[in-house]
This record gives sequence, structure tokens and C-alpha cells, in this order.
Amino acid sequence: MIMLLMVASVCMSASVQKKLVIRKVDFDQIKKETLDPHSRYYYPRLLKTFFNENDTSMSIDAFRHLYYGYVFQEDYNPFRESEYGSIVEQLYYKPKLDRAECDSIEKYAELSLNDNIFDLDQMKYFIHGLNQRKKYNRARMRQFRLDRLVATIMSSGKGTKEEPWVVIAPGHEYNMVNFLGYVAVDHQELENGIDYIKVQKKEGKTTEGFYFDVSVMMKVAEQKFPE
Repeated sequence: MIMLLMVASVCMSASVQKKLVIRKVDFDQIKKETLDPHSRYYYPRLLKTFFNENDTSMSIDAFRHLYYGYVFQEDYNPFRESEYGSIVEQLYYKPKLDRAECDSIEKYAELSLNDNIFDLDQMKYFIHGLNQRKKYNRARMRQFRLDRLVATIMSSGKGTKEEPWVVIAPGHEYNMVNFLGYVAVDHQELENGIDYIKVQKKEGKTTEGFYFDVSVMMKVAEQKFPE
């Protein structure tokens, strides 16, 4: 079923706060198109556009193929962690940064993203470092990518038990919760590849938690890493 959803969180940038078309992720079709050299969604072609720092033309549909198509790429590993990630995180949470520290965030966040292009935390840190150094154009481009990836995940469902959000990495569950302005307080693994993250209740809100579909992620991980 296709319907419209208004993303209402004040924690997200304006570009994400638009109507999204929600539809089920067709992994079979995405695999076919991203592996076909003649397709407009051929994966190397998507990556080239994604890494073009002056290109903001990629649609949500293109981002859906980029994000969900990653599970069919040879280097996909949902549990990959960069050796530089902790360095950037420690700097990000410092109350005040000097120029050298901002440059370090930029350097190591970029290295981390070279290891894992969909590390949403490192994207956030990178944007912060660029803004601190007044590199606003580069920061806006990075923010565009992050916004589109968040919107891509949100376009896969509603975060409910009946229509969970589909993610390709465990950390993205917590990213989505945080981007929506909630704090995770519990994580449960349910049947059929569904995870539930319980959140701290917010005043005036009835939301108790969000559901995520990790079934394809786990299936591919078991095939790649049987041990």
C-alpha cells in the first residue's frame, strides 16, 4: 500500500520534513536493477553521483536503490566499524573545539566514511566539523546526503509493527530513534527479523517505541559470515 507521511520531527532539517511516499522495499527488483549495467540504477553509477559533491539531483528512489542495493555489493558488512570512529566521536562531544580539532574531525570522519559510506553517526560528526570550520557549502552537501538517507529509511514504512522501517545496519535503528528526538531505553529482538526499540516517553506524545525490519540484513550477514 502506498500512502503519504509527513515527517514532523523538529530534530530533522527542513529538506527531510516533506511528504514521503511510503512503499515496501522490493529487494528482488533492487538487486536486479543495481546489478544491471544497462540500468539507470546500476550501482557504480549511483555511487558516482552520490560522491559528486556538487550534485543534489538524486531522488529518493535513487537513494532507495543506493541504500538497499548496498546489501548486494561485495564489500557489504552490516557490522563493520571503522578504527577511526571513536576518535571522531570523542571530539564531537567536546564543548569547544579549536581549529586543529575541527580539522581532525573532518579528516577522521572522512576516513571512517571511506570504510562505511552509510555510517550515519560519522556523517553527522563530519557535518559538525565542516560547519565549525565555516565550510558551509561542503556541510550543506553532506547534510543533503544525510537527509536523503534518513528519508529513504522513513519511506520504507512507518516504524510500526505492521509497517516497520527497513534498515541495513544495526546502528541505523538507534540513528532513526535519535533523529526523531527520542532516547532508546530498551531493545528487543522479535520474530521474523523484527526489532523493537522502546523509547523514553515524551510529554504530549503517545509513542512508546519503533519497529525495524532487519530480516534481509541478517539473512545476508548469515550467508557472508556463517560462523
